[in-house]
Amino acid sequence: MGWLETLRTSLEAIRGHRLRSGLTMLGILIGIAAVILTVGLGEGAQAQVASAINSLGTNLLVISPGSTTSSSGVRGGTGSATTLTVHDANALAAPGVAPDVAAVAPATSRSSSLAAGSATWTTSVVGTTPSWLTVRARTVDQGRFLTDADETSEAAVVVLGPTTAEELFGDSDAVGRTVTIGTTPFSVVGVLSSQGTSSTAQNQDDQAIVPISTAADRLIGGANRTSVQSIYLEATTSDTLSAAYQEANQELLALHRITDPADADFTIASQQSLLTTASSVSQTLTLLLGGVAAISLLVGGIGVMNIMLVSVTERIREIGLRKAVGASPAVIRRQFMVEASVLGLAGGLLGAVLGIAGALVLPHLIAIQIAVSPWATIVAILTAIGIGLVFGVYPAGRAARLAPIEALRSE
Repeated sequence: MGWLETLRTSLEAIRGHRLRSGLTMLGILIGIAAVILTVGLGEGAQAQVASAINSLGTNLLVISPGSTTSSSGVRGGTGSATTLTVHDANALAAPGVAPDVAAVAPATSRSSSLAAGSATWTTSVVGTTPSWLTVRARTVDQGRFLTDADETSEAAVVVLGPTTAEELFGDSDAVGRTVTIGTTPFSVVGVLSSQGTSSTAQNQDDQAIVPISTAADRLIGGANRTSVQSIYLEATTSDTLSAAYQEANQELLALHRITDPADADFTIASQQSLLTTASSVSQTLTLLLGGVAAISLLVGGIGVMNIMLVSVTERIREIGLRKAVGASPAVIRRQFMVEASVLGLAGGLLGAVLGIAGALVLPHLIAIQIAVSPWATIVAILTAIGIGLVFGVYPAGRAARLAPIEALRSE
């Protein structure tokens, strides 16, 4: 019996037990679909995070107070300290201090309630300087952004994100209107263009930008009025990111009178490091979920082996008859191996179709991006065939070892 005849016989055997064959493939089908969706979710999440991080700005470095690395291991986490000040930002922006830094923008923020007429809205109020617009790669949709004159005069002016403007003024023009932040009236001078959600899941369209000097005196006050939560740096080019990092690091160490860099009370992160961290977390989650999907495939493989063993038992007289008329053990083994492989292939193809359909439908139902990976789909289908082969070895070997006379005598 040739390979073609073996394949035809196997397909007839599978068609003869459609329900059983379908249930056998179900485990593999679910496993393959889970693998495709899991890998797609991981790659989609990586692309989403990368897009969000790139939207923060170009050639960006972010300095945060505090550090998570310390020889003593007792220092507070990044962003939890108040070790950065406006003075640090001004020092970095001074001519000649950091020649590879193109722009510096300190920023501090707090949640505040905004009121305009009868409308109220709670959002993040960011105090920063005019260079924030360039460093964060934002643009103004209406009106203007903050100016040096606003900063110098501590002007009570505010630039709204598009979401904030819509919540307070609806479809009306917000520029020229008055917004009360806390108890202080601010004049709206501009509305930012839409940016979407950042890597920290913050809606970048829902915020209000005021001069940092105004925020310090009218919104923050107290001893922490000069502290900032972040200092954004823009390197002159992508090739000078490392040099800008070193210049900023050395200057801040000198300003803070720290001799050992390991004791730095600040953390400098680049876009690349943020991307690397985000990718590492995403890959870990993908591996974890992929492991769960692999268990599903293993269960599916065990199901194939169980059904093939049942098939061998039911067809034991057929096996004995074929051996009696001259079929070799290799031919018998080949037939059952082909049947198991066909079951694995069919389960893999149907699982791939289900996984791809899920990847196309789910983004419309939930706010999540799924990227179908061609290589993951191909590997998943090949894995399904491999599972059929591996878990078909034992039943095929058992059928091949049957003695013809004993097989014909069986009931």
